[in-house]
Amino acid sequence: MNTETITAAIQIAKALEDAPAQGLSPYGSIAARLVGTDVLIRTVTMTLTGHVEDVDNELIELSSAAWIADIGRFAEAIAAGTLSEVEPFPDRAYVNRGAVVDITLWSHPLPRTTK
Repeated sequence: MNTETITAAIQIAKALEDAPAQGLSPYGSIAARLVGTDVLIRTVTMTLTGHVEDVDNELIELSSAAWIADIGRFAEAIAAGTLSEVEPFPDRAYVNRGAVVDITLWSHPLPRTTK
């Protein structure tokens, strides 16, 4: 590594350290805005609903989470909150951000009953 690369890396690290003090998320402004919202998350292997408690550079932490084994018709699920098969998590769930395909805001009560 040359001196310029090391200097740039130090500046980036310093900016990430200072971000929370400035009210900024070092993990991206869009991800930070999801904290406190209810969401439906589709990953490469499964679908989940939950309340976003925290986001970091690797994980999304969900409370009141449920695995949606069968979402049914996607548009109907989003519009009406209708889900065909639900398996609630007993506690929190953690989703690896690298597995996320998309995240949709969920404007319905979070499913907490097995269906």
